[in-house]
Amino acid sequence: MGDALIAFAARHVETFNAAVQSGDFAPLVELFADDASLEFVGVPAGPFVGRAAIAAAYSAQPPTDTFTVLSVQVEDDGTVVEPFTWSADAGVRSGEMRLVVAGDRIRRLVISF
Repeated sequence: MGDALIAFAARHVETFNAAVQSGDFAPLVELFADDASLEFVGVPAGPFVGRAAIAAAYSAQPPTDTFTVLSVQVEDDGTVVEPFTWSADAGVRSGEMRLVVAGDRIRRLVISF
């Protein structure tokens, strides 16, 4: 299970970075379940519940920087924890993602800064 979750998390990062570079966030939004939640800690945004709300959030305030995951850990409950750095931060830890996956979709994504 851990390897599949890590592979999915890597796919999420690749899809996110491609969306930032292309401006097309539709493939990223497709990774979320219909009733998924996207939450931010440390910034005044969200939470966003449901794929439509998540799509609207990316449309209204699209991210402008790509990121690199610094490490990956899968907790006992299956939550994938990924400290990350924005490209502009040159390798300094920028925040942490906590990703909950069900099947082939994101159920919950919490991003802390």
